[in-house]
Amino acid sequence: MNVALVKTDKSRTGSDVFALARARLPGTGNVAEARAQAFAIFERQGLPHRRVEEWKYTDLRALMREVLPLAGTPDAAALARAKAALASVAVEGASKLVLVDGMFAAALSDASTLEAGVSVQTLREALEAGKAELLETTASDPMLALNTALATDGVIVTVADGAKLSRPLQIVHIAVASKASRASRSHVVLGNGTQATLVETIVAADGAAGYQANDAITISVGDGAALSHVRLMRDAADATNITSALITVGAKSKLNMFNMTSGGSLSRLQGFITLAGEDSDLAINGVNLLRDKQHGDLTLVVDHAVPGCTSRENFRAVLDDRAHSVFQGRIIVKPDAQKTDGKMMTRALLLSDEAEADNKPELEIFADDVSCGHGATSGALDESLLFYLRARGLREKQAQALLIQAFVGEAIEAIDDEALRERVIDTAQAWLEARYHE
Repeated sequence: MNVALVKTDKSRTGSDVFALARARLPGTGNVAEARAQAFAIFERQGLPHRRVEEWKYTDLRALMREVLPLAGTPDAAALARAKAALASVAVEGASKLVLVDGMFAAALSDASTLEAGVSVQTLREALEAGKAELLETTASDPMLALNTALATDGVIVTVADGAKLSRPLQIVHIAVASKASRASRSHVVLGNGTQATLVETIVAADGAAGYQANDAITISVGDGAALSHVRLMRDAADATNITSALITVGAKSKLNMFNMTSGGSLSRLQGFITLAGEDSDLAINGVNLLRDKQHGDLTLVVDHAVPGCTSRENFRAVLDDRAHSVFQGRIIVKPDAQKTDGKMMTRALLLSDEAEADNKPELEIFADDVSCGHGATSGALDESLLFYLRARGLREKQAQALLIQAFVGEAIEAIDDEALRERVIDTAQAWLEARYHE
């Protein structure tokens, strides 16, 4: 038998991109070595595909195909376009930290007017100072490895012990360049006894198209702290966004997370969350609003590493046309994590016969005194409820909109901040109105 070896075009797997970018990536010595090691991991695995279990529903070799060159440093014209985009997404009263094509934009940020107890440094500055540990990660995910290799900039936010912030911190990612990629990595460190609200907003400037985002964020929540984290993703219609979140939660702490995806052609948010301190409380809620041929993936791994922790996951997807939603949720209960209480539920609402929802909840339990469960449902709108509403004079899409609002409302209501909750409701209503006026 003759065996032919088929070699993959290196430009499609990122080799050329890394080689061209190395000269302008911040950091030398240990930092450069960490990048090279991370890229070696990515190069061995390549873009993840359906034969990789964690990526079986989001085959990047088929959907993404290649890694685009890194975007250049934003010039004055790019910053002007970013400023216009920022105006539409800025949260009133928030302290804004703006990244344009993955680069920190001081002129658009509020770094000089932060509340007491908050300090900010750019990732670029830290890497140029030799802090290679900021690129370290224990995850072997290929896209996270690629982010480690190519991370150009980001923000490092530190909140001092006992600080109780009255204003949200908002990290805004703005894409300006077309047919280019970005790779940013940010760090948020909350000290013991802190209280804070973090908003992540992802948006495209007017005219930005066909770009790729590969972002990462690490969050450390100290003992006795409380963090509300809201992420709103509204990329360009033909953009790709892969975001990795690595989160560690301390003892007697509360973390309330919410994610809404309503933009982009291909998106994946993958969260690796470790409950590392006893008696901590985790709540994760999410909503995908997808239409046309959009593909949205939410993959979560929650690791109960210690006793007495609680986790709740609640995910809703609304799918129209040929949209495809993926939810993969895994709860891991370590042998010493007795008294764990972990539950997840995912529901998908299919508005079209061609829409697709893949839900894969998993439990890995290695302790015996636990309470864990999961559930998954998918289906269409209730015909009897639609008939009831239409009998009272509503048009079909008006009736559908009311039912969809009720469907996603439970997840949205979990947002602590009233103003942010109203902003998310407005985003959902805008999506529904666009559908209604088609």
